[in-house]
Amino acid sequence: MVAPDPRKRSSLSAGSVVDIVRKQDQRSGRLTRGVVREILTGSAFHPHGIKVRLADGNIGRVRTVIKSPDLPEKP
Repeated sequence: MVAPDPRKRSSLSAGSVVDIVRKQDQRSGRLTRGVVREILTGSAFHPHGIKVRLADGNIGRVRTVIKSPDLPEKP
């Protein structure tokens, strides 16, 4: 199974578990894991990752989609 592309808006939905890079963490590359509350990027594709707001209020660009409610779980 191919991993979802974090640069495509169609790979995400509210409830997806993702790793993001917040603006202040871009230099260090520190990842923050959370559940997507809202997708902020309006376009279908963004080369640096789709911008989202997590349930805890953090905002950043998606680096990895861990689990999407629309996708079956990895074995």
